[in-house]
Amino acid sequence: MTVSEIFESMDYGTAPESAAQALAWIVDQGGRFGHFINGKMTEPADVFQSRNPATGEVLADLSQATQADVDSAVKAARSAQGPWEAAGGAARARVLYALARLLQKHSRLFAVLECLDNGKPIREARDIDVPLAQRHFYYHAGMAQLMHSELPDAAALGVCGQIIPWNFPLLMLAWKVAPALAMGNTVVLKPAEYTSLTALLFAQICTEAGVPKGVVNIVTGDGAVGEMIVAADVDKIAFTGSTAVGQRIREQTAGSGKALSLELGGKSPYIVFDDADIDSAIEGLIDAIWFNQGQVCCAGSRLLVHEPIADMFYAKLRARMDKLRVGAPMDKSIDIGAIVDPVQRDTIARMVDANSAGQTHVAACDMPTGGSFYPPTLITDLNPADTLMQEEIFGPVLVSTTFRTPEEAVSIANNTRYGLAATIWSENINLALDIAPKLAAGVVWINGTNMLDAAAGFGGVRMSGFGREGGWEGLSAYTKPKAKPKALKAVKAMTGNGAPAEGIDRTAKLYIGGKQARPDSGYSAPVWGKSGALLGHVPQSSRKDVRNAVEAAHAAKGWSKTTGHLRAQILYYIAENLSARGAEFASTLDAMQGGKSGKQEVEAAVNTLFTYAAWADKYDGQTHGVPIRGVALAMKEPVGVIGALCAATAPLAGLVGVMAPAIAMGNRTVLCASEPFPLAATDFMQVLETSDVPAGVVNILTGPHVDVAAALAGHLDVDAVWSFGDPALDQQIEHASAGNLKRTWVQNGAAVDWHAPDSKTFLRHATEVKNIWVPYGE
Repeated sequence: MTVSEIFESMDYGTAPESAAQALAWIVDQGGRFGHFINGKMTEPADVFQSRNPATGEVLADLSQATQADVDSAVKAARSAQGPWEAAGGAARARVLYALARLLQKHSRLFAVLECLDNGKPIREARDIDVPLAQRHFYYHAGMAQLMHSELPDAAALGVCGQIIPWNFPLLMLAWKVAPALAMGNTVVLKPAEYTSLTALLFAQICTEAGVPKGVVNIVTGDGAVGEMIVAADVDKIAFTGSTAVGQRIREQTAGSGKALSLELGGKSPYIVFDDADIDSAIEGLIDAIWFNQGQVCCAGSRLLVHEPIADMFYAKLRARMDKLRVGAPMDKSIDIGAIVDPVQRDTIARMVDANSAGQTHVAACDMPTGGSFYPPTLITDLNPADTLMQEEIFGPVLVSTTFRTPEEAVSIANNTRYGLAATIWSENINLALDIAPKLAAGVVWINGTNMLDAAAGFGGVRMSGFGREGGWEGLSAYTKPKAKPKALKAVKAMTGNGAPAEGIDRTAKLYIGGKQARPDSGYSAPVWGKSGALLGHVPQSSRKDVRNAVEAAHAAKGWSKTTGHLRAQILYYIAENLSARGAEFASTLDAMQGGKSGKQEVEAAVNTLFTYAAWADKYDGQTHGVPIRGVALAMKEPVGVIGALCAATAPLAGLVGVMAPAIAMGNRTVLCASEPFPLAATDFMQVLETSDVPAGVVNILTGPHVDVAAALAGHLDVDAVWSFGDPALDQQIEHASAGNLKRTWVQNGAAVDWHAPDSKTFLRHATEVKNIWVPYGE
């Protein structure tokens, strides 16, 4: 076209990027790749092909890892871990800095290789993926440098197995490798089968950056290789991928003692209110769902439009969709590239073709005749329960419905099993900041979307997984306490056959919904003192009692909305009332356990209540320094309903030590009392009844933990389970938790000092971090 013709049509010309250097790099490696183990590439074996999804052409032959390869990589990582951690944060910071610099020096090579291998537009790889990967290594170089002063009590976990997906191959590598290395861990990483080439190029720059042998190991292959890593002798598994695979990993690692973080699927709501800047909201939506062909776990794939503007919004959106350019990813004027593989493209098509609801609009844009492409698609007028409104499509397909009120918008947005991200568009900042905390999501973007940075944690809730990537909160997932914990000692209940110690039978009950209740099972068991005297009987809880307690806890959801100040006053009041009855509790503790430590335990419990009362209005969030004109607010929110198996020892201090941090942060609790010494808990019910604790905030069950552990861990309305009891139950708890991927905290046989617990650790487990991004300015 001539210049005048271009001005007449305002049409794009092509702007092809050369693939010559990336293809030359592949050729220089012989076009065949082995694994990167202990600082060098292995010989290729049992190869499979990596193809360009835009053309179907073979790029390279990759190696399918064997069990021997994985074992060799783990062995190398284990040997290298001690020296790498001992080198110190400053030494590690220099290596991470070198990696960041090399990513910059080879940025175009990485971008082109990513584009060829993944099918995403070169503009996205060049301007988003690679710069963000660099940012993560720079940021975590700083974290390594500061570890000695800012995290003096933290140590590396050890060897980390990391499994990453195909949608952001290099960026996901950076998200996982950078914090792991910064804290002194070593890694065995498996890139996705479809997209391994940038990971292998990263292996090359590891050598150039002076990464010691064995610190970074990369093995390639299909899902079977991931299963080998999960089963290997590693200390942590970090996985990003599908929810179904995440659930299997949770089951497979149950009881192993391995740390686990899961970043899984999503069906993120994109909420547009009638006062929004419509044109900006539509441009944001283009980025939210058609960025990376919609193959984004946090894609704004569920559009919720305010009814007064719905018709206008849809009309503008369809017109904008029709102007999108789909084509060769190496063309810098292209908006949407290729789907990563024909298998994924067929999955998208099958889901859309099976839908008969709503109105479907396929963008009137030119489509390539070959390659793995799918057109931008909009389906409106769906109901919240329709399949495509609930299931993750993972492609360039946007589904939509409308809402009438802000309350309805929140209800529809939260009507999903996922909870990864959400977007709000409104010019009313009061409305936006009112809605954001109500959304079940780990990340909320206001008047923007897909804003990501190493300083702000990213991750979800519900079936979107647990754990965070990035920021201080993400860093904790790669550390453990430096001090070696004491082993948990088994404690048995006393036995006897005497008459009631006080001459009057004690009738203890469960505590559910603010009232004492008889057990559904109809069974009770005796509690004997050290002298053999009968101290009383306690109920034996069953799964139905768990059900009743969880229902009561959910009915008390208003507790999560109260102020920290109010929660602090109630905790102080509990401490006051417990202290007033201190001598009585001390006597009961001594009678149950023997010895004369009851007074000290009561004092420890009172002190714990004061400690968490103090923290209730002070354990607040942060404002992250992210590279935008705006802020990312890291809000610490309650987890929800927490079930806890309390320690056998310290029956009062252990119960209070679990309850206090949980309710201080706004959670509701179902507490299973000390199994051998439960009378301290049943007496404590009376303290709760006189301390203004709202009904359902604290629920207490007694009896064998084995009878309720699986029911509590498998309950879909329980958000987290903590266990300080029998380590034999750890596997059962973690395995059952996979049903809704609730957070679990088991001690793996370690004891807790209930007279001086680590309050920050408890507070961290009692909160979820939600990052709310708020841009500002015109």
